[in-house]
Amino acid sequence: MQPVDAERRLQAWLAEATGRSDIVLGQVLAGGNSNVTRLIETREGRLVLRHPPVNVISDRAAAGIEREYRVIAALAGRAPVPKAIAWCADPAMIGQCFAVTEWVEGVALTEHLPAGWPDTDETVNQLGLTMVEGLARVHAVDWREVLPADFARPDGFVQRQVERWLKVRAADRVRDLPLLEEIGAWLLAHQPGMDRVSVIHCDFHLDNCLVAPDRPELRVILDWEMATLGDPLVDLGLCLFFWQRDPAAVLGFPFVQGLTNRPGVMPARALAEHWSAATGFSHAAIDYYIVFAAWRLAAIVEGAWVLQTHGKVDTAYSRGLERDVPALLHEAAAILEKGKVR
Repeated sequence: MQPVDAERRLQAWLAEATGRSDIVLGQVLAGGNSNVTRLIETREGRLVLRHPPVNVISDRAAAGIEREYRVIAALAGRAPVPKAIAWCADPAMIGQCFAVTEWVEGVALTEHLPAGWPDTDETVNQLGLTMVEGLARVHAVDWREVLPADFARPDGFVQRQVERWLKVRAADRVRDLPLLEEIGAWLLAHQPGMDRVSVIHCDFHLDNCLVAPDRPELRVILDWEMATLGDPLVDLGLCLFFWQRDPAAVLGFPFVQGLTNRPGVMPARALAEHWSAATGFSHAAIDYYIVFAAWRLAAIVEGAWVLQTHGKVDTAYSRGLERDVPALLHEAAAILEKGKVR
């Protein structure tokens, strides 16, 4: 299909599916490593188009976009997610299935506060509080009321993940990472009991949120393609791993939620307590889940380093994994040795 024909077909489909008029496909938006996010201008207001890369034919990629759409549709009105507008399961339309959601005015933050904001610890603290408050709203939703029983397995997520990534990394091993095996074995041997099953984002940190342009207030949580069911501490653990990291350490992915790495901000324990107050759920096992978050991230992204070593990819991101993956594992080991959350 020629690009012009695909664009016309998409415009016609959008007009019928959304009831919008004067549809113009806008720019590809920054953010989101695995999927394409594109602005749609209409007379009635902006929308957002989400789809896997058109040149990637992958059932898993298509399933991720569908999963994202199902989850945000289910959480609508209950948690801070974009409004689900329309879903197209026909890959012939643009080369991939795609989702259409509402446009939300906001900014994504990584290493720096927006210009004009007070550059203070209090500003960062407010971002942390609004971040975990939004997450608490997700976790408080009873998934059985909004999702079908076959959406995902409601138990055993951590064990399946550890076993899966240990197996994958053993099969694709290109370097020695003894901490990967050691921490993985520890995680399997010390799994805490699970008090609650919730919808979990599985990649939750400040970078995957939009906040108000003029103040530290969460608008929506983005990038739900990995969402599943599990212990809500999976999500809390990842965002707290990236909070106030050891300035003396060699950090893996130092840019992720980088602006929260300030020595004067509230401790991660205070954010965990704030989350517990909002949900009514215990965070007693949060130390375990912080270690799990760092370990799982390292295990997953090592796959891109494997591709780099085999000459299948060559980007600044993949080259950086030579350092980032061991650094993540050493951070996890350091947290484990201390035996407590920062």
